[in-house]
Amino acid sequence: MVSTGSTSDGSTSDGSTSDGSVSDGSVSDGSAGGGRESVAVVVVTYNRADLLDRMLDGLGALTTPPDAVLVIDNASTDHTAALLAGRTDPWLRVTRTEENLGGAGGFSLGVRQAWDGGFDRIWLMDDDVVPAPDCLDVLLAQDEDCLMAVREDRAGRLCEKAATRFDLTNPLAVKPKTAMVETDWGTRAAMPERVELENVAFEGFMVRRAVVAAIGLPDPSFFIFYDDVDYAMRARRAGFRIWAVRDAVLVRQLDFDQQHDLAGWKGFYMYRNLFAVHLRYGESPLVRLKPWLIALAVVALSPLRGGRAEARNVVRAVLAARAMRTPPPLSVD
Repeated sequence: MVSTGSTSDGSTSDGSTSDGSVSDGSVSDGSAGGGRESVAVVVVTYNRADLLDRMLDGLGALTTPPDAVLVIDNASTDHTAALLAGRTDPWLRVTRTEENLGGAGGFSLGVRQAWDGGFDRIWLMDDDVVPAPDCLDVLLAQDEDCLMAVREDRAGRLCEKAATRFDLTNPLAVKPKTAMVETDWGTRAAMPERVELENVAFEGFMVRRAVVAAIGLPDPSFFIFYDDVDYAMRARRAGFRIWAVRDAVLVRQLDFDQQHDLAGWKGFYMYRNLFAVHLRYGESPLVRLKPWLIALAVVALSPLRGGRAEARNVVRAVLAARAMRTPPPLSVD
């Protein structure tokens, strides 16, 4: 549930003040000056206050400021609440949830708020990235419905892992991501101005209202992992093309760690959500059968790798994924 705690400007999380009137610059006003499209940034955070602070500083340094930054604080237990209360950014709106909704639930809530606020473009951000000062200008110059900023690490090395090929046709491909920006091009300088993508991360992904109108909100049932993949699949299936924009620079503050503990609690979500994507979008019966084959292989190999904990995770995951076979409604309502 979303708390009715106040936003950073003293208004409630639905953009109204305590007496029910609408505050100046509230989420309910999606207009932008100068004739440009209005932009709401949606940021989801959990217990990473120091990273969030740097990220918000980066948004404040943009040459074109966003019209609103909607921070979903997923019931953080560190000093996130105090940090946000102390910031004076005029565009900052904070919603603190009563429980951790996961990244998927947080982005679903934030996109809903941006939609209700009437914003033209919605820019999704994790709390561990910082945009270059001209990043928003570069994206707004593109007349496309789905855009992705291109990530690099703090040393300036390209680390954009969004897929240029996400193969749900081959039942023998254990990992459907078979190519990505980083491996295709190696460096930002080697990239063309735009690269078409087949999936994205919710770290710099921007959509227009038309996309949300056509495919609805991110699916909160994913909790963590693959919610961004699912949203990109829905967008592409609705006829939208997704473009990574070379000169829209986003800097990751943390190194990528793709080695997750598949025997731990996150392992359940990684397996379940990977399986759900296959069941929803697999392009043949054999591809949709692949989750069961993966689960069987993991269980068979558990004495050699992962042990009983991973085997339990994968069995639970393949059973739970069946309830996620149907995508959410293609409507905001």
